[in-house]
Amino acid sequence: MRFLFYLGHPAHYHNIAQSARLLAERGHDILLVARQKDVLLELVKDAPFPVIVVARNEASGGKLARIWTLLKRAIKMLAIALRFRPHLMAGTDPIITYVGKLLGIKTVVINEDDADQVPLFAKSAYPYATAILVPQPCWVGAFEAKTTRYAGYHELAYLHPRYFTPDQKRVSRLFQSEKPYFILRFAKLTAHHDDGRTGITTAIAQELVDRLTPFGQVYITSERPLETQFEKYRIRIAPRDMHHAMAFANLYIGDSQTMAAEAAVLGTPSLRFNDFVGKLAYLDELEERFGLTKGIPTNQPEKLLESAAEWAQRKEIKQEWAEKRIKMLEACIDVAEFWAEFMEQLPQKKS
Repeated sequence: MRFLFYLGHPAHYHNIAQSARLLAERGHDILLVARQKDVLLELVKDAPFPVIVVARNEASGGKLARIWTLLKRAIKMLAIALRFRPHLMAGTDPIITYVGKLLGIKTVVINEDDADQVPLFAKSAYPYATAILVPQPCWVGAFEAKTTRYAGYHELAYLHPRYFTPDQKRVSRLFQSEKPYFILRFAKLTAHHDDGRTGITTAIAQELVDRLTPFGQVYITSERPLETQFEKYRIRIAPRDMHHAMAFANLYIGDSQTMAAEAAVLGTPSLRFNDFVGKLAYLDELEERFGLTKGIPTNQPEKLLESAAEWAQRKEIKQEWAEKRIKMLEACIDVAEFWAEFMEQLPQKKS
């Protein structure tokens, strides 16, 4: 069979890489379609599958402009699908569902955000999808009938110990000191579901640096431009090495949901600071059930600063989190294997 995976964001490649590999090992043909976004092209350049790169069209001017941009991407995908003729298309983008509906190709939408927090995505993707794959606690609204749930998270599809082993040698040149180190990550918060959301401001970032430096090295990685005073903390990590760096960090702090979850499943204490706190069920589960991450809303900056300082000086924190991670892994499945089996079986099922 032929499988097409659409990648609109760097995280999407991580999500599907292992499932695609498992399908390829079973004799299926794989095609990746990658949008020009951030470091995505660097991630896919060594992918063991054919890759088609489509130009990135930025939307500006509100929801109508975004819809028009979406339609233009759908036209490009239609042409690709007509050539490749996949039996199934999968990804985290509404366009595959439009093209699939038009051509009679089954589609799988992979998501872990609750529908009410990504309303434009849910309203545009879910109605036309053949199937929706989400973690157990995720809310999908009116589309429960076509939803399949699993015990796990997107991040386990590529950071499960069956697929990822942290290698300190890959990042040793970046972290020369024997001191503990802390990674701060500043996101752009420019996606449609980020409208009106805030995160770590310049003042809060400076206070974090001041409170953390007595206990270790501070490193900053940022999607947005950094102010001059933070340049000395900037660390340039190759995208393929970021997870190795995070695995050995003593603490991750950021305003990105995905990286907070990645740190959590790697057993690295993570603090997330944004307006999504308490609104995403999978992160709530990682926090409340397993104690691997902590969310702090943006109206409580002092709580963030206090938690950061408290966690930074706890000498046994990595061992504590390693034990929590074991419990989390015992409660979860092999997500990549589950996805691969689900996708392999779906084209053979009657509509």
